[in-house]
Amino acid sequence: MSEAIITEDRLLALATRALERGGMRGEEAALAARVLVLADLFGLRTHGISRIPQYLDRVRLGGIDARAEVQVERVAPALAMVDGRNGVGPLVGMRALEAALEGARAAGVGAAFARGSNHFGPIMPYALIAAGQGFATIIASNATTTIAPWGGKDTRLGNNPLGIGVPNPGGDPIILDMALSVAARAKIREQAARGEPIPEGWATDAEGHPTTDAAAALKGFLLPVGGHKGYGLAVMVDLFAGLLSGASYLTRVRAWDKEPGIAQDLGHVFVALDTAKLGLDLTGRMADFAAIIHGTPAADPARPVMLPGEREMQAMHRARRAGVRVAASDLAKLEALVAG
Repeated sequence: MSEAIITEDRLLALATRALERGGMRGEEAALAARVLVLADLFGLRTHGISRIPQYLDRVRLGGIDARAEVQVERVAPALAMVDGRNGVGPLVGMRALEAALEGARAAGVGAAFARGSNHFGPIMPYALIAAGQGFATIIASNATTTIAPWGGKDTRLGNNPLGIGVPNPGGDPIILDMALSVAARAKIREQAARGEPIPEGWATDAEGHPTTDAAAALKGFLLPVGGHKGYGLAVMVDLFAGLLSGASYLTRVRAWDKEPGIAQDLGHVFVALDTAKLGLDLTGRMADFAAIIHGTPAADPARPVMLPGEREMQAMHRARRAGVRVAASDLAKLEALVAG
């Protein structure tokens, strides 16, 4: 796959303009673009600018409203309900994050539950933005059904992402961003497009039999991380992000790839903690915490022990120094959207 290198500012400008050309208002397009461009800085290409053509295809088909006015209702000092009005997912996510941070500033801990949303990108950008302001976060979303209940033979659960972030005043925040399957469906799509097999344990075929055939896996379902434990986490994420937000849940969520012209009504949950109110020496404690982990003898000396999200943080710093590496085809599609 050929690559292109572009500065962060240029990529952000292109992504923003593409979303504007697709119907979004300028300030809102910039918010959504920020999430997706950060994904590419982290090296998470499947959730970065490559998603913009997908979003805008759905806008053209009526599946997403690019002009939606996201509504935020503060139902308690620390609690907000967000109605995405079927808007572009990263915009809904940013509005929900802002609402959770506002609640945390007022009460120490804040939460926002969002409904009427769509795919909102990866969790890591939201956690990074919050950490930069001193907030720890727990963020999750439900998703199109791709996972069967443990012991079941048909999909009922989404590959629901869950993220936890903790700020680090002396360095990079520690951020866990994980989906609840062994591998993301987007990774299986990539393998299928290349005609390559997938590793054992990623997925099953339509009959529930384990498979290494990527094409067969796309017709089957994903296997949860940790077996029944991952299944349990996927259930609880959907209860918080889907059911408690007022969004669709389980099989009520519409599949964007099968019905691109129909609203998905995804749900998200954002919980934020203002760490400044804890009265701790967070700088010193985080430095000590990281030193203990990094001081672990490595089983393979060539692969030192790392903290969650550390690899993505390193990728972000490299991208900001030397330019963002993106797939040339993704950049070409973005430029074509801007050119109109």
